[in-house]
Amino acid sequence: MLSSRMKEGVEAAPKRALLRASGLSDEDIKKPLIAIVNSWNEIVPGHVHLRRVSESVKAGVRSSGGTPLEFDTIAICDGIAMGHEGMKYSLFSRDLIADSIEAMVRAHAFDAMVLISSCDKILPGHLMAAARLDIPSIVVTGGPMYPGTYRGRKVDVISVFEAVGEFKRGTISERDLAELEASACPGPGSCAGMFTANTMACLTEAMGMSLPGCATSHAVTAKKLRIAEWSGRRVMDLLRSGIKPSDIMTLGSLRNAIAVDMALGGSTNSVLHLRAIAAELGIDLRLEEFDEIGRRVPHICNMRPGGPYFMSDLDEAGGVPAILRRLEPFLSKEEMTVSGKRVGELLRESSIENDEVIRPLDRPVHPEGGIAILRGSLAPKGAVVKYSSVPEAMWRFAGEAVVFDSEEEAVKGISEGGVGEGDVVVIRYEGCVGGPGMREMLAPTSLIAGMGFERVALVTDGRFSGGTRGPCIGHVEPEAALGGPIAAVRDGDRIEIDIPRRKLELALPIEEIERRLEGLEPKRKEVPRNSVLARYAGQALRR
Repeated sequence: MLSSRMKEGVEAAPKRALLRASGLSDEDIKKPLIAIVNSWNEIVPGHVHLRRVSESVKAGVRSSGGTPLEFDTIAICDGIAMGHEGMKYSLFSRDLIADSIEAMVRAHAFDAMVLISSCDKILPGHLMAAARLDIPSIVVTGGPMYPGTYRGRKVDVISVFEAVGEFKRGTISERDLAELEASACPGPGSCAGMFTANTMACLTEAMGMSLPGCATSHAVTAKKLRIAEWSGRRVMDLLRSGIKPSDIMTLGSLRNAIAVDMALGGSTNSVLHLRAIAAELGIDLRLEEFDEIGRRVPHICNMRPGGPYFMSDLDEAGGVPAILRRLEPFLSKEEMTVSGKRVGELLRESSIENDEVIRPLDRPVHPEGGIAILRGSLAPKGAVVKYSSVPEAMWRFAGEAVVFDSEEEAVKGISEGGVGEGDVVVIRYEGCVGGPGMREMLAPTSLIAGMGFERVALVTDGRFSGGTRGPCIGHVEPEAALGGPIAAVRDGDRIEIDIPRRKLELALPIEEIERRLEGLEPKRKEVPRNSVLARYAGQALRR
């Protein structure tokens, strides 16, 4: 056991004395020490219930012969951080979380880990740490929030974001907005649709790092607590059998996760997160993998925000195991999972309970997957779009650019009538370096949707929330702050989007784009010199 170096022998007496000070007995110290890595806090709705989840995990560890010791990580709520400086801290918090877990686990010589988290960057940070540390590990995702009910229809937090645009448009009253606000988020859990948090929970289960049913078991259910207790027992089995994350998170299992992502029409942020996890494993997960798999695997689950179904509908339909069963022709079935069974065994044990929520392959929502990678003169190194949330009428679109150099400028411009039907909104200097922090653009995209625009596209070197819908193209590379062609766009330039052909073009001669970029001084937003954001921007720049 790794903990032996810290607790055995005469020389370890001082360390054992300190463990005793924490309340451990002789028997506790002799057992394997299991890190319970929890992201509980009192502000993020996806995490407020995780203390109870951790108690179930610890009960499972103790019943199977381990000593659980819990510590917390930070967690940022993207919804609360959205639309102001706070969103700059979101993406880099993923790396900070992974680093903090590494420090705690290595410093205290833990033998194994159970990672408990929800939400957008926290779960990927936990998975990155599992890959980096490569000790027996299992993930317990905190579970979705149930949708709210507003005047007879199901709603969620995206309903509120979009209602802000409806209010500005004059189609709802302030009283209507307040009533919706009070109804949309009825209790704990990650937001109720297939947004980033629930996308990553489903992909964690699909790649084998959480137990069957974990991703869709809701936050406030006894089912979640049973899975948590089972996870505590299973981590002890993984420790005894020596199964590590690198045995589970292989290139094959990552491809399985991408296939599930395509079937679900999940968040574009999964591209960033899966590649970061793969990098920790030493796996080169190419951007092209997403497009290649997306061309083969159809979109079969019409989930919020693009469709009508919530996570509760997916859970009742059979959850991730049922999706795996449906996708069997596209999967690597020999991949190991934390359950001790291989993917092929799990999918044979599953059943599909609703053919509308999880459609047959010959009757998909869309014939191709939910995410597409675009390239062209505006994005030579690629850009990402949530294909499944774009109306078919907008799959091919061209319009005049309306350019903003920040999210705040864009929100102001859209709100004040500076954007009209047929335009392409360009928001730049919001990438990792230029932002810094690569903020999500949910405020402007929700305004566009709420204000009723049907033929407005958005292109940015920032990111999008998993709750974004419509023709919104993000992650444009190179970003403006690094001299990418998006920095050369001017108001009135024609931008051409062709999602089926995977094209994103600035309709100018290459010579003109290069001429504009020559001598252009890239903008970088000022941050305090001693801020962690300054360090993050510097690291991104060096990459």
